[in-house]
Amino acid sequence: MITREEITMLLDHPVYDGEGHKIGDAKHVFFDDMTGRPEWVSVKTGMFGSNESFIPIHDATLVEDHLEVPYRKDQVKGAPNVDIDAGGHLSASEEHRLYEYYGVNWDNVLSDDGMSGDGGMGTDTTTTDTTAAAGTAGVAGTASVAGTAGYEGTGRRSLRDDDDAMTLSEERMHVGVERRETGRARLRKYVVTEEVQQIVPVRHEEVRVEREPITDANRDAAYAGPEFTEAEHEVTLHEETPVVETEAVAVERVRLTTEEHVDDRTVRGQVRKERIETEGIDLDEDVRRRPGRE
Repeated sequence: MITREEITMLLDHPVYDGEGHKIGDAKHVFFDDMTGRPEWVSVKTGMFGSNESFIPIHDATLVEDHLEVPYRKDQVKGAPNVDIDAGGHLSASEEHRLYEYYGVNWDNVLSDDGMSGDGGMGTDTTTTDTTAAAGTAGVAGTASVAGTAGYEGTGRRSLRDDDDAMTLSEERMHVGVERRETGRARLRKYVVTEEVQQIVPVRHEEVRVEREPITDANRDAAYAGPEFTEAEHEVTLHEETPVVETEAVAVERVRLTTEEHVDDRTVRGQVRKERIETEGIDLDEDVRRRPGRE
């Protein structure tokens, strides 16, 4: 059983089930108004701690830096939602409903608290100290809450008996990011055939008949043979034709890389804050009485 002295080591620390699964973090501890013993712990569960579940800690154990409870994680997360009154109390009906959900015998709980089975669990409206002993006015009070900071928030009771101040609490939204796959890209190489065209100059030979008159310069060559004879002369013609060859040439290297771009996205959520309201105080008059005010 958890003692009052262990509460400060419990708040804001992890809570695990009997199989070693983390359920959440302990946020508040509720005490019995008559005995002052811890009865319940509230645990933030769900995404970003959006839900608060109640767990009996009568059979819980504080192990090093965390609390172990004999209930499964899914059982705790499925616990019924309960309302806390303005005084930071669980009503008897709400507490009874929670005990029934967890399979805890209501009569055994009353017996362990030193009360008769027919005494009931009424709301204590007289005592203001969570360490009040049995015999304080009223029947056994329902559980009152201790805040995570060790002081009381609005309507909650403080763990310090000599402190009459209220501590205001508020929820802070913590937004994280997760990395997920959005798609895939790949490189695939394949071969295509395309027509190319190029102009290439080519040469060829043609026959041309040249005639020259007999002159003193060529007269001897002209009269060198017989006067009348038969003869023939052959000339070989040539031309150029295009010849096509291909060769594989590396032209570039291609690879896939990724680059990150940062976009701003607005994330909206709901957080709760505690506020103070006063009764029986003239705030305007109080402000006028402050030093430095007329």
